Amino acid sequence: MLHIKGRVLVGPEEVRDELWVVGGRITYRPPATARDVRTVTGWVLPGLVDAHCHVGLDAHGAVDEATSEKQALADRDAGALLLRDAGSPADTRWVDDRADLPRIVRAGRHIARTRRYIRNYAHEIEPGDLAAYVRREARRGDGWVKLVGDWIDRSVGDLAPCWPRWAIEEAIAAAHEEGARVTAHCFAEDSLADLVEAGIDCVEHATGLTEETIPLFAERGVAIVPTLVNIATFPRLADGGEAKFPNWSAHMRRLHARRYDTVRAAYDAGIPVFTGTDAGGSLPHGLVADEVAELVEAGIPQVAAVSAATWGARRWLGRPLLDEGAPADLVVYEADPRADVRVLAAPRRIVLRGRVVG
Repeated sequence: MLHIKGRVLVGPEEVRDELWVVGGRITYRPPATARDVRTVTGWVLPGLVDAHCHVGLDAHGAVDEATSEKQALADRDAGALLLRDAGSPADTRWVDDRADLPRIVRAGRHIARTRRYIRNYAHEIEPGDLAAYVRREARRGDGWVKLVGDWIDRSVGDLAPCWPRWAIEEAIAAAHEEGARVTAHCFAEDSLADLVEAGIDCVEHATGLTEETIPLFAERGVAIVPTLVNIATFPRLADGGEAKFPNWSAHMRRLHARRYDTVRAAYDAGIPVFTGTDAGGSLPHGLVADEVAELVEAGIPQVAAVSAATWGARRWLGRPLLDEGAPADLVVYEADPRADVRVLAAPRRIVLRGRVVG
């Protein structure tokens, strides 16, 4: 049995003094009999959320279970106890049977246009097949489907939309009929209006947001997951592609240069913003605290940045917080992360499914 004392951050403003963990679940009612009690003190948050990562994936494609396990453990040890796996070719269902690994909300495998994405990552198809593949992945996932909305088009030497409007309208309607939400990888500007007007639920990266599309996102309530720790790699990518695709390289540098202004403008307009690291491709897992710090660097208030990785993100994904009877997935810190998000980089204790795992 666990007794956690200190400051339990049930919400951004709702604070309690203690909670108990009995049978792996949270209660605020002291047990009538308490034996073998372990007491932990500190500032308590719901388990952090990495809403864009890729367990089971590396830079070359699917990885084996041992590598997937290391990825999930890295996230867990950073305090990320709920992951939205935004596309993976690997079957990670076995993770659900492991009490020591984070919970995963899966989006199935990426769906991309033929020869318009990273090799070995996605189903690569043509527009006429998009709706059928979306239905397939909706049935395999956990309520999400992941599209590749734009990528470099070698014929023009720059980022360009992957799908015609009619195809994404059909695909998003199909996903919604299956009870799934749709998100899309989008770096550039040109795909965004069509995706939002077709009914998309979320956009990953969203570096191409402009004064014209930000109000559209806000009006429709379309969320973004900026993945700023990944956007930080744009200059290196641009340098690598300069000789072959100079227009693309220049475009990537422009998107990087305005990244903080873009995210802050989206937040100020009322667009829901959530944390995601894009770990599992070229980035290591366990970077969620760095992403929260990046949101603050972009100008988002500290409490809102913490919410983007905790209370707000969990509500968005339909997962429990620190509620009576909820599974005890929580992280304990030395100090108040609402006052200084850098605290998130050093969890004092990590409790997963009611067990202290770190």
